[in-house]
Amino acid sequence: MKKWLGGVLMGSFIVILILRYNVMFKNPFSNNTLRQRIFVNTTDPRLKWVQQPTVSPVVQSPEAVNQVVVADELVSGLFLDRNFSSEVQSSLFTWNEMKHIVNYSKGLPNALEAVREARIAWDNLMDIVAKKQQIEVNEISVDNKGKQCPYFLSKMDTKDFGDKGYKLRIPCGLIQGSAITIIGIPNGLSGSFRIDLTGESVPEEPNPPIVLHYNVRLQGDKVTEDPVIVQNTWTTAQDWGEEERCPSRNNKKVDDLKQCSEKVGKLDNRTRSKPYFPFKLGYLSVMTLRVGEEGFHMTVDGKQITSFAYREGLEPWLVNEVRIFGDMNLTSVLASGLPTSEDLEHIDDLDALRTVPLPLHRPLDLFIGVFSTANNFKRRMAVRRTWMQYPAVKSGTVAARFFVGLHKNQIVNEELWSEIKTYGDIQLMPFVDYYGLITWKTIAICIFGTEAVSAKYVMKTDDDAFVRVDEVLGTISKENVKHGLLYGLINYDAQPHRNADSKWYISPEEYQEKTYPPWAHGPGYVVSNDIAKVVYTKHKEGSLRMFKLEDVAMGIWIAEMKKEGFKVYYKDENRVYNEGCNDGFVVAHYQSPREMLCLWQKLQAEGVAKCCN
Repeated sequence: MKKWLGGVLMGSFIVILILRYNVMFKNPFSNNTLRQRIFVNTTDPRLKWVQQPTVSPVVQSPEAVNQVVVADELVSGLFLDRNFSSEVQSSLFTWNEMKHIVNYSKGLPNALEAVREARIAWDNLMDIVAKKQQIEVNEISVDNKGKQCPYFLSKMDTKDFGDKGYKLRIPCGLIQGSAITIIGIPNGLSGSFRIDLTGESVPEEPNPPIVLHYNVRLQGDKVTEDPVIVQNTWTTAQDWGEEERCPSRNNKKVDDLKQCSEKVGKLDNRTRSKPYFPFKLGYLSVMTLRVGEEGFHMTVDGKQITSFAYREGLEPWLVNEVRIFGDMNLTSVLASGLPTSEDLEHIDDLDALRTVPLPLHRPLDLFIGVFSTANNFKRRMAVRRTWMQYPAVKSGTVAARFFVGLHKNQIVNEELWSEIKTYGDIQLMPFVDYYGLITWKTIAICIFGTEAVSAKYVMKTDDDAFVRVDEVLGTISKENVKHGLLYGLINYDAQPHRNADSKWYISPEEYQEKTYPPWAHGPGYVVSNDIAKVVYTKHKEGSLRMFKLEDVAMGIWIAEMKKEGFKVYYKDENRVYNEGCNDGFVVAHYQSPREMLCLWQKLQAEGVAKCCN
């Protein structure tokens, strides 16, 4: 956390210097729709669907309450037979094994929405693929419009900033480390303004969701006459969420940073005349909104001011536009650290990065499934260039695949499709990639590890985790437990988080027991083939209990196997570091692409696992 915060402050300082230079010397102050309407029937036994409890009241239209959904109609378009190449077909293996995914929506937030949105995204993608194929057949030349997912965007021409506000399109969403920097002067009668991060609109919902609403009210509002910052979210289904205000006495933290800095609202130590507020009428402000692991963080003139935790179903990858309105004389808007894919023409080691083709039911010592989201291009490239280069992986005794859901953004899906055809190491999922649905990916990993290949052991990890494949193989070989194995950083006495503000909040309706059964932390755990096989079998039978925390879900499933007479052996591995890196690691979590490459270089040069931070 200290390393991340240091990077935030240093990055903000550099951006302030660059943008203030521009302020001083460059004019400073002057969709396809569904073919069939989708209905939701909460009484249809085929769906096994229940209305999920909500923390705050939900505003729903009468139409939404009375919707009827037929599962077959919902997923039918996702599983039509298409004339794909063998390489693409292999990337859809688990996709085709998850035709009854809608039956597993109970207990998972945004489940039906994710499948419905995937149907729209898939239809759009297939239309684009067909058009490109036709262009290739006809040998039609197409103008190269440049990179579709740029790393950096900026607007520094005041002619673009009108009285009606300004919108900056974010082509491929945001990822951890992305930043939006805005320079401007609060002006006008009130000096109040707002910054909205909006997502993609979907058919039947013309107004896009607001992933973050950041509202600065210099003259106060109905609640207070003092200056205040209000943060919130908005969706068609739930309307406005619960406001988070600053100044505030709330001690809630996001990424170890306070929701509202203690400085805001306190008397200025220098003048002792007015309470401190980061924005002032007529004064230049440099605002940098950064994407963290747990939420958004706003710094003003290099000072951390507010933090806002992501809300369920409203995640940074959804953002496709920054909207700025109100009494603000804008000077510059800049977006950096955006997700971008590598140009194939400039990759010298492309052949070395392509995966080893696997025949169906190929025997493996270990299969590794890697969770990844569609626009995390750089993370996947870092994995390909590091631990996926272990000799065991290159020789085919170990295999690794990324498990990636569709994106609501058409450009991201196009880039993902190109990546699928280029590297052959992605398993595409038939749903849009909301965080609450990662348990579906765990099922998919078990399916691939037992049905596509025949692996002795199946491992789950993340795209920001460095896995020492040789150490994992050595340890499970030494233990020589071929049946009933759960290997990883085992938690034996964890309790459900009952605080509604927690990212891992679990209501009593979702899980009644006071403690969880033993489970292994998600950045890296291994199960034996028989456990993975039971998961797949229960999935086919429709008897697998869904739970939105995937690593805990695996622990719950294994505990249920034990009740049925299954013998289980828990192997605790304290060298799995789920919150960073320590020397001697087997798995190091939360590693940036640059740190992943550094770890690999150290292993190659020194033969020991040393951290880079």
